[in-house]
Amino acid sequence: MTVPVGAPVAGTVTTLAEVPDEVFAAQMVGPGVSVAPSGSGAVPVLAPVGGTIVKLHPHAFVVTTPEGPSVLVHVGLDTVELKGRHFTLHAEEGQQVEAGETVVTVDLTAVQDAGYSAACPVVVLGAAPDSVSSDAVGRTVAAGDRLYDLR
Repeated sequence: MTVPVGAPVAGTVTTLAEVPDEVFAAQMVGPGVSVAPSGSGAVPVLAPVGGTIVKLHPHAFVVTTPEGPSVLVHVGLDTVELKGRHFTLHAEEGQQVEAGETVVTVDLTAVQDAGYSAACPVVVLGAAPDSVSSDAVGRTVAAGDRLYDLR
């Protein structure tokens, strides 16, 4: 089984080690990559894989694939502190989504103006550290472009 994981936003792909957050950088949540968004203003955040939204907050969501793995998209760092400000939900928990479907819209300019990093980690929950490799690191991607594959 190979399931492509797409970029939730356009931007530059970085390793998790480059994310200025100890939990993500140490892969405590899971392995993956991060996207430094290139957009500004209202930006749609896309489902990286098709499946069921099992957890949904304005700043983060988890999609579980039919094949089993779950992928977390975290929109910005410490953005839970914004309590939903600057985010608009377009889905709900339990909903089936297709890869590339808009789940959340974020006002990236407002998030950054409030002093938060817009880094967008995309990680496989519960997978072993360093079990994800990506040839997209260092590249600029469009929203929906392949970041890595679930195996």
